[in-house]
Amino acid sequence: MKVPDSPFLTAKKPVLEALLRKLLDRYPFASILAQDASQKSCAVSRRLTNVSMGGRFSARGFVVKVFDGEHWSEHSFSHISEETVPELLEQISATAAMSKAVLPDGIRERVYAAPKSEKLTFHGGTDYEVDPDEVGDGQIVARLTALRDRGLAVSDKLLDCQANLVWQKNHKLYLAPDRELEQNVLWTTGAVLTVAAKGQEIKMSRKSFSALGGAELMDRMDAGVEDVARVTLELLDSQPLTPGEYECVCTPEVTGMIVHEAFGHGVEMDMFVKKRALAEKYVGEYVASPLVTMHDGAAAVPETGSYFFDDEGTMAQDTVIIEKGVLRRGISDYLSAMTLGTAPTGNGRRESYRRKAYTRMTNTWFEAGSDKVEDMIASVKDGLLLCEPSSGMEDPKNWGIQCMVSYAREIKDGRLTGRIFSPIVLTGYVPDLLKSITMMSDGLELGGGGMCGKGYKEWVKVSDGGPWIKARIRLG
Repeated sequence: MKVPDSPFLTAKKPVLEALLRKLLDRYPFASILAQDASQKSCAVSRRLTNVSMGGRFSARGFVVKVFDGEHWSEHSFSHISEETVPELLEQISATAAMSKAVLPDGIRERVYAAPKSEKLTFHGGTDYEVDPDEVGDGQIVARLTALRDRGLAVSDKLLDCQANLVWQKNHKLYLAPDRELEQNVLWTTGAVLTVAAKGQEIKMSRKSFSALGGAELMDRMDAGVEDVARVTLELLDSQPLTPGEYECVCTPEVTGMIVHEAFGHGVEMDMFVKKRALAEKYVGEYVASPLVTMHDGAAAVPETGSYFFDDEGTMAQDTVIIEKGVLRRGISDYLSAMTLGTAPTGNGRRESYRRKAYTRMTNTWFEAGSDKVEDMIASVKDGLLLCEPSSGMEDPKNWGIQCMVSYAREIKDGRLTGRIFSPIVLTGYVPDLLKSITMMSDGLELGGGGMCGKGYKEWVKVSDGGPWIKARIRLG
């Protein structure tokens, strides 16, 4: 089934079209983005059951962008009717005039030509099998409760087992002189987390699930809870790792974190404009092993970073960033593309209609290779299997990376010994890490259980992943 249209946006479309016509009487270019997004979550733990609506990704409103021949400005608002159109026109004009007057002395705006593109109409929705709203809170809570109980039943050493399901319906309408675009997107994420203690030491393990779809995701969650519980119990006997450089095999989840942190933010081209990304100087050069081909694209795979068009009316794409080890291009929003003289890649994204559009990742991953996972592990003389990413950050200006991995399993003479180390800090210089990749598995996985911030804010949904990889990595 396809996600249906938003009744709210359908009702507002005629007055938005009227507003656009009046704006085009005043400005060479104008566009309107309308958003109707709702988020709901259900969570169950040993002591708490919670159902909530709203959150970071719930928003209903509009943003107008105008170009007066030299300057761009934006004005956002949450209410429109036929009666308020004249007042809105004056507010938009006042915002445009004010934006030209607030520049500090000595600072000049870049001057752009009016945007031109071919006429395009689009209307689409993503697919789903089970609408979580139709399933109902009671049934979802009952299934999460059953997951919790199964997790706790693994061992009386477990202090808690938490399970949650979160879903968002995001409807958008984009209107411009050459564009009439509508999209309806549903993504769903879930997670299972278990906690155990040994003396004063607390250990936990977590597994995330995600889909460009609906409550059918819970079928996948059913198969994962006992594994999470068993890992948590293993971590009670984990040891600290001696810092050093290790030959490592990474699971697809850890590969995804490396992809996202190592080259994701570093090739967001608004950072090129600000001279804050070292990657700008290495386009056309080897930055990774020839085994590595990296993609980003909202249209390339069905995951939580997927959509049909971005928040600036550019259709979603599949961008090859690294091709057989060579950095080919970055990803961009419309403004950074105009500044740099390149084509936008469909990566202009807003946290909501209230926020500015930035260059943001979507679905980011490495292509699969040709190796078998068992052969990769067998090839390691003395090293580690890195599992369960936790968090990460990078320094695009200097290509440094620092990530947290929950645990690592020891490999000796091509076999897992059973020893486990936790926690793990992964650090290094990005090209050194990526150039050290010598094997990549013949299958890949993507996941989108988390969010991505621009710095410490401006959150959007993304996914990342890839194959199992073998590389030399600095760990602590």
